Formats: sequence, structure tokens, C-alpha cells
Amino acid sequence: MLRPKFLASLLGAVTAAALLVPATHATATAAPRDSGAAAAPQAAAATPGCGKAPTLNSGTHSIQSGGKNRNFILKLPDNYDRNHPYRVVFGFHWLGGTATDVATGQTVQRDVWSYYGLQRLANNSAIFVAPQGLNNGWANSGGEDVTLVDDIIRRLDADLCVDETQRFAVGFSYGGAMSYSLACSRPTVFRAVAVQSGGVLSGCNGGNQPIAYLGIHGLGDSVLNISGGRSMRDRFVRNNGCTAQNPPEPAQGSLTHRVTYYSGCRAGYPVAWAAFDEGHIAAPQDGARGDSGSRTWVPAEVWKFFTQFGTGTPPPGNEEPPPAGNGACRVTSTVNAWNSGLTAELTITNTGTTAINGWSLTFTLPGGQTITSGWNASYSPSSGQVTARNVAHNATIAPGASVGIGYQANHNGNTAKSASFALNGAACDSA
Repeated sequence: MLRPKFLASLLGAVTAAALLVPATHATATAAPRDSGAAAAPQAAAATPGCGKAPTLNSGTHSIQSGGKNRNFILKLPDNYDRNHPYRVVFGFHWLGGTATDVATGQTVQRDVWSYYGLQRLANNSAIFVAPQGLNNGWANSGGEDVTLVDDIIRRLDADLCVDETQRFAVGFSYGGAMSYSLACSRPTVFRAVAVQSGGVLSGCNGGNQPIAYLGIHGLGDSVLNISGGRSMRDRFVRNNGCTAQNPPEPAQGSLTHRVTYYSGCRAGYPVAWAAFDEGHIAAPQDGARGDSGSRTWVPAEVWKFFTQFGTGTPPPGNEEPPPAGNGACRVTSTVNAWNSGLTAELTITNTGTTAINGWSLTFTLPGGQTITSGWNASYSPSSGQVTARNVAHNATIAPGASVGIGYQANHNGNTAKSASFALNGAACDSA
């Protein structure tokens, strides 16, 4: 059994550091019918890259993000079909790890553990991305690592055929922290996350909206204590409307794992918790200590969790809009339409008494509308439930102050304006 490279010398650099990789094999608890399993499949929400001959290929790519030269590794399915919308899985490395470690699986078992063991299970059904963190970590200073993910998504969507409703994130330790940060700040961009032995190291901007969440943690983790993992999990137990409980965990010394799917969760937003009797490792195995690429149970659990969601978002009838007017914000919108196009101008006002530092505005485009360009904000995805995020010059909204943003869109005859808005997860008054 190959064992991961332990990066003990780097643990002092970060309060709760990140290290190695996974292993284990065991039988998990089946998801109950009311666990929040996804609704029936719908049509894929295809990106502009569908139908195009791709210019992006498998390999390492550079990208300018936040004024810095960053890079990521991309793995396309063999015999990539430019007309088929694929799910996309982001794999984030641990502290001291690299994108290459994630892409090759070399720290546990080369190829078998590529992309945390998911590439093998995907069997050419998904696109995989391994971004490289600054200083081999994910400090996410000023949100720069979330911005990197946004920029990679925009590049992929423009060039490749992606199902916008099937984006996922997984990571171990610091990579788990980065996946958690995306669960907080990009819940309408990612369908689900899997946080393996993570901590709140990369921030949690927002964190008030539901997202499908799988937490995995070791009872004996001496780097990032399991109590922190439970607290992170419980945020999304609340957000997803699940019934609170203390899920069963394996006995100390048993070298086993227990998986629990929460009941009562909002349709399409399950929460699952996997606890195992080991320490800070990413590929635990039942019946033995240490990581194992071939015997770990973790990849199968993560892949099962990710692939339970059919193509498309849950039907509108399963969505619960945020309560009206409980946030300290107001949004006014004006639409000017012509033929098959329109522009929408939005004014966001901070009606509270404290400054807003960094914001994201979530709203749903009326059916048949697709954003083609925008100003004073970044927009993703281009249809359905959209999130507009601040740019550098308008990140702060002082009390009583306003910022203006807007976009141009195509329509099929429906020129209505969006009816409701949420700023950083809190519903705004609208006019």
C-alpha cells in the first residue's frame, strides 16, 4: 500500500493545516427517502461552449485572476463530445500539496487516487479541474481564491460543453476548507460539495443558503478536530432545513466508519455525515490504519453523493424563496426591451447601519432570458438562478449608499423583470 507524503513541516505555517490523502472500505447507511435526495432530472443547462470545437485540452493551463498569473490542471473525458453537457468536478489540494498531486493521485496511489479517486469512478463522464493554490494553500485572502474559481468556470463555460447545474467541489484538509468556502459563497454555482477533514481556513462569505453537503472527518484528527467538522456540517443542516440530530459515529479503536443521511432536508439539498476511526488522513480504510487508494471507501461515498442529482436544478415547486424584506437592503430594477433583447439596470441600496464589505446578489431570471454581458458585476450562471458579484471598485456599500449594476440579455418574448433579490443570502425589499 502506498502512503501519502506527510507534510508535517508545514503544519506550523497554518493554524489548522492540511496534509494527506484517503483510504478505507466499508458499507454505508442507505439514504432514507426523505433525506433531501434530488428531484427528477430535467434538461441540462448547457453552456455557450456546447457545440464548439474546444481550444482547451487536458493539461496545465495558465489564467490571469485578480491581477496574478494562476494555473490549473484540466482533464477532459476521452473522446470528449462537444455536444454533450458534462458535470464538472473541482478537486482542491491540501496544505503543501499541489494540483499535480490531486490530478495524478501520486501521494496515495498514482492513477487509482486521481482527483481523490473520483476520476476512475467517473469513467469518462465528467470534466475534472485541479486548481493550484498560492503558496500551496487556500488562504483566500480578499476572496482571491474564490475569484480564481469564478474565472476558471467562466473560461470552461465559454469553451467546453458543461452542465451548469452539475458543478461539484471536493477537497481534503485545506482543500476541504476551500470546498467549504465555496459552499458558503457560491451555493447557486455548485450543486454539492464534499468536505474531507476540513476547517474554516478559507473563510465563509455568506453561508446562509442551502447546498447539498457531505462532511467526512476522522475521530482522532489532531490537526483539524472533528468538533470543527461537526460545526461546519451543522451550518448546512440548518440551511437545508434538515432535522437536527447527533448522528452515530464509530467506536474508538474500531477502525470502521459510519455514514448518516439526515432526514427532513429540503428536496434536492441532502446533508450526509461520514465519521471514521482514524486521524487526519484523506483515504481511510476499514480494518487497517493509514491511507489506501484501492481500499478506501471515501471515493465511492463522494461519487454516490455527487451523482444522485439528475440533470437540471430541482423544479421551482421545490424551491422556497427567501422571506420578503428581512435583509437591510433594497433593490430597484428597470428593464428596457426590444425585439429579442433587453437591458436591466439594478440599483442596490444598503438600508442598514453598517457597511457591506463584499457582496453577492442572487435573483432568478424569468424563463427564456439569458444574460449575454454585464457591467459593474460578474454574473454566473447566465440563466435560471443568477448570482451577481461585486467587482473591485464597488465591493463596499456604505450605510444609505447605493451601487448600480446591469446586464444585457436575450429573451424569447418574456421581458419581465426579476421579482425578488437576496443580498449575501438575506432577502431585500424590491421595487
